[in-house]
Amino acid sequence: MAARERNSAGRQQPRRGSISAVRVKGDKLSRPQYTDPLHHPEYASDQLRVRRAWIFVLLTLLVPGSVQLIAGNKRLGRRALTVTLTVWVLIALGIFLGVTARTAIFSALTSQSFLFILVGILSLLAAGWIYLFFDTLRVIRLKTLPARARVPVVLGLVALTAITGGGLAYSAYIASVGRNALGNIFAGSGTLTQHEGRYNILLMGGDAGADRVGRRPDSMTVVSIDGATGQAVTISVPRNLQNAPFSQDSPLWQVYPEGFNCGDKCILNALYTDVSANHPSLYPEAKDPGAEAMMDAVSGILGIEVENYVLVDMQGFSTMIDALGGITIDVGGYVPIGGGTHAVTGEPNPIEGYIEPGIQHLDGFHALWYARSREGASDYDREARQRCVQAAMLKQLEPANVLTKFADIAAAGEQIIETNLPESGLSELGDIALKSRQYDLIQFAIAPPYFDPMFPTYPDFDEVHSRVDQVLVDSAEGKSPQPMAQGVGSVAHQVVFEQADGTVVPLMTASELTPNGTCSVP
Repeated sequence: MAARERNSAGRQQPRRGSISAVRVKGDKLSRPQYTDPLHHPEYASDQLRVRRAWIFVLLTLLVPGSVQLIAGNKRLGRRALTVTLTVWVLIALGIFLGVTARTAIFSALTSQSFLFILVGILSLLAAGWIYLFFDTLRVIRLKTLPARARVPVVLGLVALTAITGGGLAYSAYIASVGRNALGNIFAGSGTLTQHEGRYNILLMGGDAGADRVGRRPDSMTVVSIDGATGQAVTISVPRNLQNAPFSQDSPLWQVYPEGFNCGDKCILNALYTDVSANHPSLYPEAKDPGAEAMMDAVSGILGIEVENYVLVDMQGFSTMIDALGGITIDVGGYVPIGGGTHAVTGEPNPIEGYIEPGIQHLDGFHALWYARSREGASDYDREARQRCVQAAMLKQLEPANVLTKFADIAAAGEQIIETNLPESGLSELGDIALKSRQYDLIQFAIAPPYFDPMFPTYPDFDEVHSRVDQVLVDSAEGKSPQPMAQGVGSVAHQVVFEQADGTVVPLMTASELTPNGTCSVP
């Protein structure tokens, strides 16, 4: 049998199962046609080329490196995808640890070493992502796109580059600012200690205006936090309290074994100036002997151990308010700007204006005067106004507000905040702070409305210790201390703070407050 068969025209036929192509006389050569738009968009339709461009842009957004792997530099694509997958794994691990080991996350985010590494990583990721976007533009082959589609594609790519790479670069900047703030504000060493299961921290507002001699704490509040549950109790101690006692373990026992009891000159806040000026050697290793003395005094007054403090300088206070963009307060009565008596000259200070009743948005200058103004006000009025200012600041500290103004807030914090809180203890406090959000804040004061107005002048510290112990015990069940019976009209003189969920929390209910001291946070 013949190897090849012939058809009726005499042409040879290939064997069955084989493939061959024979050009015969009259056949014409045609241009090769490509059907792969990924690598040869110049031969695709306009619609397909535009679709290809947008898909590449979105792939670089969602899976950086994938475009280079499928249609560009495969070596670059493989490396970028490895980084992308690694980042995804780390994010998933971070979310897992945030649920199961929250303290470990806080510990990392409050560590200068970790933040230094994080700044480097975020900077490299930002640079890499920006490079991949511009390399994607090369792979797209902009000249192959229809003229009407070029500008939208470029603008879209540039916008996503700014959002992603720019966002990572800004995150690196925030981490760097936070690292510097940690080093400048918080103590490099020290301890954060629980006493009988509670963290006790003294918060002080320092008053160091140009018309004052030295810095004095104008407001003092102990925040006592249950270390297990996070339930927080604030205990306000009036600045005019007299006869502060000291334990025999305190260095102040050497100078004031009978307590700080020299009469009106020895009100509590004068102790800070006295020790700073006359007895700094009592605390030879302390950065701020006055603050150490105040902790010893408050410990003796309340009968609890206080070993950590945060001091906010009121003179730099306006900087923080401006950094937050101002605060909004519902003012109860006219509050003078100026007035009082000059501490040095003894002459009356002029009144330069008033903060008027009603809802007011206060900048730093006016918020500072609202907190400090003494004219026509009792100490309790001033303390109530300061509580309102603090509550308004807390309400302003929302995540979006903090992130957009973080650098200004951190810079202001470095200027006005002094503390002996150790950097190593911030992770514990961060974890406790999240727990505390589950509970209502319980407030107490060694002053009206919980004690008679004359009590700070003639205090009974055994009674104070007993009342404080009971308040802390009751706080475990969420019970708030009951104020003394109020006179008619006390409801109108309420200082309240409306929480984000609409719950109104009373900050003080005192019939002795004048309109000068009544306020709320809308």
